Amino acid sequence: MDKISKASCLEMYNAAKPYLGVILLQFGYAGMPIIAESAIKQGMNIYTYTVYRNAIAALIFAPFAIFLERKIRPGMTASIFWKILLLGLLEPVLDQNLYYTGMKYTSATFTSAMCNILPAITFVMAWILRLEKVNIKRLHSQGKVLGTLVTVGGAMIMTLVIGPTIGLPWSQHDQPAAADATDPQQDSIKGALMIAAGCLCWACFVILQAITLKSYPAELSLTALICMMGTIQGFILTIVVEKENTAIWAIHWDTKFQAALYGGIVCAGAGYYISGVVMRQRGPVFVTAFGPLSMVIVAILGPFMLSEQLVLGRVIGAIVIVIGLYLVLWGKSKDQCSSKSDSELLPIDQVKSHTNIDAKIPVHDQITSKVAATSEAV
Repeated sequence: MDKISKASCLEMYNAAKPYLGVILLQFGYAGMPIIAESAIKQGMNIYTYTVYRNAIAALIFAPFAIFLERKIRPGMTASIFWKILLLGLLEPVLDQNLYYTGMKYTSATFTSAMCNILPAITFVMAWILRLEKVNIKRLHSQGKVLGTLVTVGGAMIMTLVIGPTIGLPWSQHDQPAAADATDPQQDSIKGALMIAAGCLCWACFVILQAITLKSYPAELSLTALICMMGTIQGFILTIVVEKENTAIWAIHWDTKFQAALYGGIVCAGAGYYISGVVMRQRGPVFVTAFGPLSMVIVAILGPFMLSEQLVLGRVIGAIVIVIGLYLVLWGKSKDQCSSKSDSELLPIDQVKSHTNIDAKIPVHDQITSKVAATSEAV
């Protein structure tokens, strides 16, 4: 009984590991917008932030990749190199710069909510590239498609609908800070377009990461290489944009450096690694489907830590996004069940074929024994 219980517990743990991984990932992602918005308000340069963030991740995760994956790391080819180069450009450089620039025009809560279009974009791209199974005649596939449309609709509601302010008890103690919602620098439409463009780059990154892991199944090494490429390309971009402004490279132990440290360790290094591990088991759509959890955490902590005001339009849009995304997640769970049933049917057919072969063996043995007996008699 003890062996059975241990085996069942281990089986349950293995089944729960992908869910635990993506939930942990979303908790890590949830802290980043809050820390980053505070650093932006203190004058953090977005270009140098992305460079330092990726450099920190590369320096910390490279030693683990060198020693832990030295026996399983495949050789580098030209195809894998170009994929890693593109991965380093898509998320560490393009997505991060667009994401935080969009945050400057909006807020941490709005940015996290807008990022919930990522699963929808990832789903469509995975469908086009045949990384996601879709049979429109089946109910769970219809749920995934409907959930994708509902998610996009929820993001549009969050962008275009404002509504009255919802007075939260913990956001009313600092009214002057809450006045940032009317800051002339804020522009929801412009910020939303930048965040949406960043999400498109992020979705391309997730899809390409899933493809790359098939030929380079070493998650730690891939994480370190992506961060290293992102550091190099981000440095070149910063030099081109900022030119001779050397003051932006100054490092001090303040909120700006803490944001780079947190982003490098948690969001870049651990984020790429965990998503890669889960992605190999469940696919890219599963990894991105848990985005609403991060939004809920930020929506709770944002008004508390940054005195942001929560408006009705964002709450309604967030609810619509959550409904749409969990329709997608429900469809994915049904896909998993159907794939398991298909895999269980295959051994039955194989058993039948083996049974038929085994049934013929005695006949063959009888013929062989008769021939042998006849030859001995002769």
